[in-house]
Amino acid sequence: MGVMALAAPDIDVDLDQEVSPQSPATWQTVVWNDPVNLMSYVTHVFRSYFGYDSATAHRLMLAVHHDGHAVVARGPREVMEAHTQAMHDFGLWATVRKDPS
Repeated sequence: MGVMALAAPDIDVDLDQEVSPQSPATWQTVVWNDPVNLMSYVTHVFRSYFGYDSATAHRLMLAVHHDGHAVVARGPREVMEAHTQAMHDFGLWATVRKDPS
């Protein structure tokens, strides 16, 4: 058998195409209040998993407790999904949502 040559397709590239200045969409990991977990445990999770200092972890926990939820992280969707799964693994209620800003 002979060697077959592969033909490369002609590629039409538009070099004058404008690139949108928009940055990729940002997503959020939101932790929701629940009737099960103690406030001290939620603070511990925020400190141990996200590495927040004590004051930040406490502030976020109070937002969860008083406001019913807190945005604990922002970033690419895949990362926020991983954070949300981690929160579930810790027994917290969490969801991913598109950042409205």
